[in-house]
Amino acid sequence: MNALVATNRNFKLASRLLGLDSKLEKSLLIPFREIKVECTIPKDDGTLASYVGFRVQHDNARGPMKGGIRYHPEVDPDEVNALAQLMTWKTAVANIPYGGAKGGIGCNPSELSLSELERLTRVFTQKIHDLIGIHTDVPAPDMGTGPQTMAWILDEYSKFHGYSPAVVTGKPIDLGGSLGREAATGRGVLYATEAVLNEYGKNVSGQRFVIQGFGNVGSWAAQLISERGGKVIAVSDVTGAIKNNNGLDIPSLLKHSKEHKGVKGFHGGDSIDPKSILVEDCDVLIPAALGGVINRENANEIKAKFIIEAANHPTDPEADEILKKKGVVILPDIYANSGGVTVSYFEWVQNIQGFMWDEEKVNNELKKYMTRGFKDVKEMCKTHECDLRMGAFTLAVNRVARATVLRGWEA
Repeated sequence: MNALVATNRNFKLASRLLGLDSKLEKSLLIPFREIKVECTIPKDDGTLASYVGFRVQHDNARGPMKGGIRYHPEVDPDEVNALAQLMTWKTAVANIPYGGAKGGIGCNPSELSLSELERLTRVFTQKIHDLIGIHTDVPAPDMGTGPQTMAWILDEYSKFHGYSPAVVTGKPIDLGGSLGREAATGRGVLYATEAVLNEYGKNVSGQRFVIQGFGNVGSWAAQLISERGGKVIAVSDVTGAIKNNNGLDIPSLLKHSKEHKGVKGFHGGDSIDPKSILVEDCDVLIPAALGGVINRENANEIKAKFIIEAANHPTDPEADEILKKKGVVILPDIYANSGGVTVSYFEWVQNIQGFMWDEEKVNNELKKYMTRGFKDVKEMCKTHECDLRMGAFTLAVNRVARATVLRGWEA
């Protein structure tokens, strides 16, 4: 099931639990604006190349829209719509004053030189600069983009509107980026894991973890969990998968992964089939890579007691049902991986104030938001007698619906 169908399904279930009327339901689902632009640039060899850039702005009832910009050859409009909508719910669960957006350019960044990427980013910014802004829509990095891309957007946008560091987040520190932003999603995953384990009278120390995906989020989560005494027994990435029942040496693995561009060939563990990573025997499973990896084919085989969704939409609805019957506790993505957007919000606040926080303050504030977020989700679970996913969705949809009605926007 694709991400848009699954997101709409969760929204409809939450809407029913909340008793929203059909007009309000419809107005919450329809995106505020969809933008599609042609970006033509001169390549390094002098030829011209055209790319399609787009931005889906989903909802701004609770504040400026917020969401990543991805550079990927297969940018799928359905998926971008789903991710824009997910950002609306994610920012509402985190209780930060944003709505949701998502966008990108259909290109293969690995086939473009640095100067071609810069030209493409600047042309894209020229086309959309009137539709984004500090109090309108604040982009961030996503797949295929990073701090450098944000620096170019900031510079190009500032040519039209004056120096505006708060127009994007995920910037380099030297241009107003926030300390702690790089680790934020992984750190948020740690705080979310601590919150759910505490609920069951457990803590991170002594639990056995399996992490699928060893990119930014998975590697930070692994590092922070092992520092807290958690035992990471298996990890995987695109190069392969490794396992050590006594716990992997995470600092050595991080060093190996950096030097060899992946976990493959690490001597501190045995090589295993990457397809088996999700069904390894463990206490906590953290999918931190792609969407749709937990599905009806493998759900019955999963042995973890807790699943922390560090990736967007890793669990299909069919798998959700199977796992629920098995008594597996699933911490949903719209809460579990909201650490990144929360620290993006802190970055935006710092830029607007023109005052930088130290890293300790960033991490303490993040912990406060993640802990409070879990408490709010649990309250909704009690009120509506539902699981954590529906608790998070009802919390989010309720907050956005209330803002919509208070502003007099309901159809």
